[in-house]
Order: sequence, then structure tokens, then C-alpha cells
Amino acid sequence: VQLQASGGGLVQAGGSLRLSCAASGRTFSSYAMGWFRQAPGKEREFVAAISRSGGRTYYADSVKGRFTISRDNAKNTVYLQMNSLKPEDTAVYYCAAVWSASSIVVFTTPSNYNYWGQGTLVTVSS
Repeated sequence: VQLQASGGGLVQAGGSLRLSCAASGRTFSSYAMGWFRQAPGKEREFVAAISRSGGRTYYADSVKGRFTISRDNAKNTVYLQMNSLKPEDTAVYYCAAVWSASSIVVFTTPSNYNYWGQGTLVTVSS
């Protein structure tokens, strides 16, 4: 599967952005999806994950209550709605996919995933 992330940009603190990740292929609904981010000089970190059915989600503590992950399997797309953005949310955001036999499992570490998008830059100004 190939992934194409979009929707990044420059936003003021307190603002919102919605990231999209479009996937190629006919079996998108077989893949659990995740969002990760990497700030300059830091390791890639987990942001949010969603099961292949969309029925289960999981968030990093740092974004819980502010970010929402969702997916539309008919459109082969996963989204990350980001509200109440903070300067520390500034990073390149990556979407990732992994084939999953389970409809409810989510994955939270980068090594779980074997397909990655190219990243989209989010910059939050103070």
C-alpha cells in the first residue's frame, strides 16, 4: 500500500488543522493505521492509532482530548483532526499502515508498521 499525507501548514497556537492520509490499493480496510510525528532533533513518536474497522482508537497522552483520529474505508483515507494546537506540536507528521488480522487491534510503536507516508509539516506559532 502507498500512503500520501497532506494537510500540514502553519497555524497559530490554539488553532486547528486536519491531516489526511490517502492510501492506494483495494484492501485499505485490512490495515490498521497510525499517525506519528518527528520534531527536529527528536525521535519519531506515536500520536494516534486506529484499528482497521475504525472501532478502536488510541492516543498519546500529549494529544488526548485535542486530537481525533478517524478513517473512511470507502475513501481509503485516514484523518487526524488537531485542535487546540500548541507550539510543541510542531513536527513532521507521518501516517503509517500495517496489515492486521484483527479488526480491533491498534499499534503504537513505529516498528509495528511497514508502510509509511512521506510526511507533512505542521508548524504551530506562539
